Amino acid sequence: MTAPDSTRLPPLAGTGVDRAAQEREHPGTVDAARSDPSTRVLVVAGDRAPLAAASSLLWVAPGAVPANAEWAFLGRDGSGRALLTAAFEAAETDPFESPGGWGGLRSVGGGLSVTDASAFVEALSLARWLLDAPYCPACGALTTLGDAGWSRRCPSCGRQHFPRTDPAVIVAITSAVDPDRLLLGSNALWDSHRFSCFAGFVEAGESLEATVIREVAEEAGIAVADVRYRGSQAWPYPRSLMLGFLATAVDDDAARPDGEEIVDVRWFTRAEIGAGLAGESDLGLPGAASIAHRLISDWHEGRA
Repeated sequence: MTAPDSTRLPPLAGTGVDRAAQEREHPGTVDAARSDPSTRVLVVAGDRAPLAAASSLLWVAPGAVPANAEWAFLGRDGSGRALLTAAFEAAETDPFESPGGWGGLRSVGGGLSVTDASAFVEALSLARWLLDAPYCPACGALTTLGDAGWSRRCPSCGRQHFPRTDPAVIVAITSAVDPDRLLLGSNALWDSHRFSCFAGFVEAGESLEATVIREVAEEAGIAVADVRYRGSQAWPYPRSLMLGFLATAVDDDAARPDGEEIVDVRWFTRAEIGAGLAGESDLGLPGAASIAHRLISDWHEGRA
């Protein structure tokens, strides 16, 4: 595999927060941060966070967070202030009013600063685990939080549990014969004008390269070669790590949808992709927060 351009990280792959993982070992880290008025908290409700404006998150002081949140330590910002997240289940009403309203990671993540984007994806990934996995999967007992929100220990069987991450590949396919064509697919759950890259989870005992070859064959009926790694980003829907690739078709004419998950596959010209990215056609492409958008836009701009 070839290495990606390190200056073109996917939108949610930045390192804007110092996670300060060594501080998780101290039992009082979260409590100490909550008692410090300089601490900043990113509240997450469902998959949404409060916005100060359309392209910036609203960070609040610990005292401004409503009761009954699940708390965890995110790390520290560039000035050394502690950063926490406070997680709530999704509800019909937001936990509090915010100047820019509340926005989901999918819709606003692509326009955030590196610090806000990395904090949002970290907070959302952790919040989903905090809220969804309170019980021990081995014996069913209620667990207790440790490591500043990054682990759970079972008081019954003694097992320790950590947030789970599931690796998945996502692939854009270039033509074997025409450098100005890209193959995309339309999922059965989407409208007929929406297309994206092909994706699937890595199976037990499978390499990333083998997953690319298998998933593309299953979904698009096509063999690929020249598999090129392009970068990765967390995608907490629910707990994925998306690993992006470009690959080249062996035979363009072999492309066929599987008819179940993928109902249509199409070769798009560079001009058609450009019009879709610019919103100048009815072609629906992935949102700017996704690595799929970066794979497609990089290919369109000749960066692939």
